Amino acid sequence: MRKELSLTTVEAPPARDRRSGLLMLAVFAAAQVVWVVSAVLVLVPFSVGDGPLPLPALVALLVVPTALAAVAAVVGTALLGSGPRPGRVPRELAFRWSPRDVGLGVAIGAGGLVVTIPAAAAWSAWVGADEANSAVGEAFDGRTLAPATAVAVFLVVWLLAPLGEEILFRGVLWRALEHWRWNRWVIFAVTSAVFSIAHMELLRTPLLLVISIPVGLARMFTGNLLTSVIAHQTNNFLPALALLLITTGALPVNPGG
Repeated sequence: MRKELSLTTVEAPPARDRRSGLLMLAVFAAAQVVWVVSAVLVLVPFSVGDGPLPLPALVALLVVPTALAAVAAVVGTALLGSGPRPGRVPRELAFRWSPRDVGLGVAIGAGGLVVTIPAAAAWSAWVGADEANSAVGEAFDGRTLAPATAVAVFLVVWLLAPLGEEILFRGVLWRALEHWRWNRWVIFAVTSAVFSIAHMELLRTPLLLVISIPVGLARMFTGNLLTSVIAHQTNNFLPALALLLITTGALPVNPGG
């Protein structure tokens, strides 16, 4: 009797079909449009002036597009996702709390550094020191920030950006392809490629593809979006910390680098 009762309380996975996949793909596309439009709207007030963007615009550009795109993805999933409305968002995005999966995310993210750090060094040698920087690194290059602002930027790069990106790519896009019954390795490859290209940093695309490997594997092997979020955040910790130290002057940098 107890066994029968427990079976009746298990939530059925969302139905997988072409229509559900198309709707989730539409949610992903809409979220990407929100990202681009919001980034443009942040930049428009400062487009008439010459020189570097003021600091408030840089911080807004770092926060607003990612946050709004993630919100759009969650709202779109709530409205258009498959299955019963109660619990639809975490069910469709495969997001569930699990201390074990949090630990796995940290372990996979830290283990992935064994691959990504040498890959970053090889990429830096390939493109040259002058080009070996991310868009965020270039935006804050040569700037000294107040401690509170620097900490805010650190938290965004470390925690917020990975969360928003994972909701989009390994949440919404991943689920769209699952609805079409694609092989999970194909889904892993496609979402990794789209993630890398969507950053719109041509030179960094090969490096981003390598960085996405452990993050995508975390999502694939656990079936939990939370694991890939934690793995991504673990991977972003060192770059975010370096940015914090540089922008507060605690870590001197070579003027030519």
